[in-house]
Amino acid sequence: MTQTSLLQYEAPWPVHALDWCKSTAPGHQSRPRSAFRLGIASFTEDYRNRIAIVGLQDERVLVEDDYTDYPDFVTLVEANHGYPATNLQWQPASAGGYAWTGKAPAAELLATTGDALRVWEYFGDAPLTSSAYVGRQPAGGGHRLTLKTALSGQSKVQNQSTGAPLTSFSWNEKAPSLVVTSSIDTTCTVWNIDTATAITQLIAHDREVYDVAWLPGSTDIFVSVGADGSLRAFDLRSLEHSTILYETPAPKGAPPPPSASSRLPTSPLLRIAFNPADSNYMSTFHMDGSDVQILDMRSPGQPVIELRGHRAQVNAMGWSATETPLLATAGDDCQVLLWDLAGYTQTATSPRTAGSRLNSPRPDVKKRVVTDPVMAYSGSSEMTNLAWSPQIPGMTMNTGHSTAPGEWLAIASGKSIKALKV
Repeated sequence: MTQTSLLQYEAPWPVHALDWCKSTAPGHQSRPRSAFRLGIASFTEDYRNRIAIVGLQDERVLVEDDYTDYPDFVTLVEANHGYPATNLQWQPASAGGYAWTGKAPAAELLATTGDALRVWEYFGDAPLTSSAYVGRQPAGGGHRLTLKTALSGQSKVQNQSTGAPLTSFSWNEKAPSLVVTSSIDTTCTVWNIDTATAITQLIAHDREVYDVAWLPGSTDIFVSVGADGSLRAFDLRSLEHSTILYETPAPKGAPPPPSASSRLPTSPLLRIAFNPADSNYMSTFHMDGSDVQILDMRSPGQPVIELRGHRAQVNAMGWSATETPLLATAGDDCQVLLWDLAGYTQTATSPRTAGSRLNSPRPDVKKRVVTDPVMAYSGSSEMTNLAWSPQIPGMTMNTGHSTAPGEWLAIASGKSIKALKV
């Protein structure tokens, strides 16, 4: 019996934002199917965008190869989103045990950013009865996706009535009521989504902020990147100053600034992500850049590792959640590359804990250039986004077949999504 290593889904529209569910559905812990759910969002240049949740058409697609006539994933439910979602995430795994004030126990939360931060409630149906007809939607059809709250702050910078568009957000793993958003109006806002209130809004960059991430294990420290080419860290306990961890060098051949006070043009940084196994390390990349920079919080100022493997601009990246994480990068060269950095990163003798401040510098570390990924996956068109699954345990199905444990990587390319077993 062959184990499936590739699952596919064809969306009715170009897919932009995408996330793999972080935990199984409430009451479905024994069911393999609910570990294989994706949240996806469309990208069309109008006000008719959609978000959808897709799931396995039948869990037998995981082990049997005679299901190839049918799609592996089917749409479980969808909803209108208006403007495109710039980011979409499922609730952190910790959210299931959190004491929410206004959430039904059976509901799972998703969040999206666009013209506002939206929190959605998703209700799957009762434990699924396997449909006797392959290719038909699972019976029951009780899936509901409803808007719970829409939060758009008064902008500190622009005096318009609604907040400026949001570029991204980060959901706090330790305190799942906390979400930090980034905006084109140079600000970041920390929200309590349980009470639907803004905790603080701060001017984070000189220009648009493109991405933001909580320090793993912390409810106080987050980092952001933006169009001014800087990576900055903020601590909610001392907001009067921020720490610049990295600034991109000026482009080669750039003209000198017209006056002493104005800054050199720099290359915008688009994404930021922490290594979940060692949060000293972060990855980022430049607009139009084909390399990925790995930074070490203990030696700010320049990358400690640079990954050079893509032949066109990088569009997305993500760390897997295993003990020795792989970093996946996707680009316009129609490739997804997997990088194993365990041999290049060193664990500090005194690791910086989430509670400590942002200062434990290391002597200057020379930058290492890594050019050989451990795996490459090539497709027929540009890879626009990716999302890792959590570690999915091995499962025995009612047919007697069993699947091996492992992680999956979902890759968006145009209207297609491919999930690869890594």
